[in-house]
Amino acid sequence: MKQEHQDLILQACGASSLRVGAKIQTLWSGYGEIVRLHLEGCERPSVVVKHVKFPEEAEHPGGWNTDRSHTRKVRSYQVETHWYQNYSTNQSCRTPACLAACSYGDEMLIVLEDLDVAGYDQRRTSVKEREIKACLSWLAHFHALFLGVAPEGLWPVGTYWHLETRPDELEAMDHAELKAAAGDIDKILSECRFKTVVHGDAKLANFCFSQSGRDVAAVDFQYVGGGCGMKDVVYFLGSCMEERECEKRVPGLLDYYFTELNQSVKKDVDFAALEKEWRDMFAFAWTDFHRFLLGWMPGHWKINRYSKQLTKEVLRKLKL
Repeated sequence: MKQEHQDLILQACGASSLRVGAKIQTLWSGYGEIVRLHLEGCERPSVVVKHVKFPEEAEHPGGWNTDRSHTRKVRSYQVETHWYQNYSTNQSCRTPACLAACSYGDEMLIVLEDLDVAGYDQRRTSVKEREIKACLSWLAHFHALFLGVAPEGLWPVGTYWHLETRPDELEAMDHAELKAAAGDIDKILSECRFKTVVHGDAKLANFCFSQSGRDVAAVDFQYVGGGCGMKDVVYFLGSCMEERECEKRVPGLLDYYFTELNQSVKKDVDFAALEKEWRDMFAFAWTDFHRFLLGWMPGHWKINRYSKQLTKEVLRKLKL
């Protein structure tokens, strides 16, 4: 790690020295890494640093190495930096505190609180009802907190699969009917009366759990922006349940999300109208992500019977 980066971290944390610890993960397409740093001489034993370094040649797992893809990723890290510097949440939708952030040419550094130290040291690759509800509760409180808030400095429309930012994937789609309807689906979602700020990448891997699984914090705000809260909900549910589970469990889990949302929105919100609109948007939001997957990776495991059925329903509604 460069000396100027170390100096920034030491100053931000009031530490006397640091030691580079384990690499937590490599960033998507080789755009840097996330590492844990151990500190001496301050209250924090460690911090997590997201170190972005734009590669001369990206290595996209799906082969989508385009200028558009690079531009989107650069913008995503700018958005994430802005998010951490200018927005804050509360204990009901916990995120890591940002201790410092800066840019050095083709490098960016975001210094974050270590959530492991804060008690969110568990990661899950499979989840029980308790963990799913913890994440849905997090999303409900997050959406309630930012309901009606303009996404200044963020993506105007959040989520990494937003149609306007994914023309290459749309072009690659074989599903002619869905391809033709993609713009209408996007328009319906974008013209929601009730808008919030969405996380934009609310998959299971971006949630950090407490030991019990009842408390959770979220990370990775590269695609945070405006939109309908259902986009986060459908993406999260699709990230941790297969088709048969979705068919069986989604109705009850949606009820739970809306109960949590009702308890956390401000009292002047017309909640009955909000719930009706967002429930109506559920299938549209699911189909919107299905559209992206069909172009991006047509063999993906999330392209299943449940997704296809919802897509059929949406396409049928659009014809009425």
